[in-house]
Amino acid sequence: MFSLALFRPLFSRRWLLPTLLVVLIAAIMVRLGIWQLDRLEQRRARNAQVTEMRQQPPLALDADAVVLDLEAMEYRQVEVTGAYDFDGEVVNRNQVSGNSYGVHIYTPLVIAGSDYAVLVNRGWIPQEQASPAERAQYAEAGQVTVQGVLRRFMDEPKIAGVPDPTLSPGETRLDAWNFILYDRMQAQIDHPLLPVYIEQTPAEGDDDLPQRYFTEVALDEGSHLGYALQWFSFALIALIGYPIFVRKQEERKSQDLAKSKES
Repeated sequence: MFSLALFRPLFSRRWLLPTLLVVLIAAIMVRLGIWQLDRLEQRRARNAQVTEMRQQPPLALDADAVVLDLEAMEYRQVEVTGAYDFDGEVVNRNQVSGNSYGVHIYTPLVIAGSDYAVLVNRGWIPQEQASPAERAQYAEAGQVTVQGVLRRFMDEPKIAGVPDPTLSPGETRLDAWNFILYDRMQAQIDHPLLPVYIEQTPAEGDDDLPQRYFTEVALDEGSHLGYALQWFSFALIALIGYPIFVRKQEERKSQDLAKSKES
């Protein structure tokens, strides 16, 4: 039966500090559980977004479409016509294809009938072809039509990633990047840049370089619910098990004291 007597020793001088520590640890565990539930909701929202966008017809990214909320359309198929600005082209380092290291080519495409440009990930090439002179062989002159998928720029460099250096005095641009960030790309591209980029998808039977691909997105819920239940369970065990432990220790202390008096 529930009794307040079970909790009285927890706040004695002997047990107060351990009690506060256990309560703090339990609170941290509960917070971690809530964080995992938040991650689960974010994952579900992302899955719903991807599913909805994949069901939409391809978006014609023309001069009228540049004012749309394109960031809310991530993963929607898109088609755009324009001309590449190879002066603004950069590469993204440390990209792997099979067992080979290389780079992804990102080139601004000036949208036909517009001053706006959209950055296009044109695909993977081997590391030895990453220099501007070597990758010039993949230039596509004149007006082109690109099919692909809208993607959002990352907000900041990945955890533990090496950030790209700031420009040195007199330096106007970087050619090779660790992370493709919108603000830094806009700073070295002459045209107003859309807040999304296009991941160009391969045409059927196209095996040539640059090697294009379609990013697979897992639409499961991951392990967030399981992790949340684990953290809540750990907190519950701590909050229930600790008072029982303290009570047993106090009972043992009383028994030892009684035996010492008898002797």
